[in-house]
Amino acid sequence: MANYMTIQGDTWDLIAFKNYGNEFFTPPLLEANPDHISMVIFPSGIILSVPELPSSYIEDSDTPPWREP
Repeated sequence: MANYMTIQGDTWDLIAFKNYGNEFFTPPLLEANPDHISMVIFPSGIILSVPELPSSYIEDSDTPPWREP
């Protein structure tokens, strides 16, 4: 599991996009950071846990094959 330090103005979907390349992958972030779930817009300096995506998220992704790693 990795960590991410927020910058002023981060939102859950932006953090998901920065870490996973897709803003629709916010549920794993929310589940890994229950203490911050009520945050909408983050201040700088909050450290969040960034879990690896479950294979079900990766398989169900709408990413075209040419963009997959």
